[in-house]
Amino acid sequence: MTGEGKPTVLQPAGWPAPRGYANGRRGDGEVVHTGGQIGWDEHGAFTAPGLVPQFAQALDNVLAVVRAAGGEAADVARLTVYVVDKAEYAGARREIGQRWRELMGRHYPAILVVQSLPLKLSQDRLRSMQSNRE
Repeated sequence: MTGEGKPTVLQPAGWPAPRGYANGRRGDGEVVHTGGQIGWDEHGAFTAPGLVPQFAQALDNVLAVVRAAGGEAADVARLTVYVVDKAEYAGARREIGQRWRELMGRHYPAILVVQSLPLKLSQDRLRSMQSNRE
C-alpha cells in the first residue's frame, strides 16, 4: 500500500501547523476501512484497564488490520477516536502521545476525537462477545 499514492499532508496556506493531527490528507489507490477496534487483544480479552493502555491496544488493532491489507502506519489517512471522558483524555495527552509515537512514529493522520456515552454491558454480554470472536 505504501509508495506511489502515499497519503500526503494537506496544510492550507497561512494556517498554524497542527500538533498531533493533520488538517487533511490526500491519497489514492486502495482504501481500507477499519471498524470496531477497541481495547481488547487479539483473543477478545481486555488485558489492561485504563484509558492509555486501551487506547494503545485499540490503535495496535487498527494497525493489525492495516498490515493485513499490506499497509503500514504511514498509510492511515484518517482516524476517529471515541472516548468516554474528554477530561481524562486531555489529562493523558502526554502518555497517549508517547504510546502513539511507539506505534505510529511521527505520522499524524486527520484525527477526530469524539466524547461518547459509555456502553454499559453486562459481564454475560461481554463473555458472549468474547466467545463469538473465537
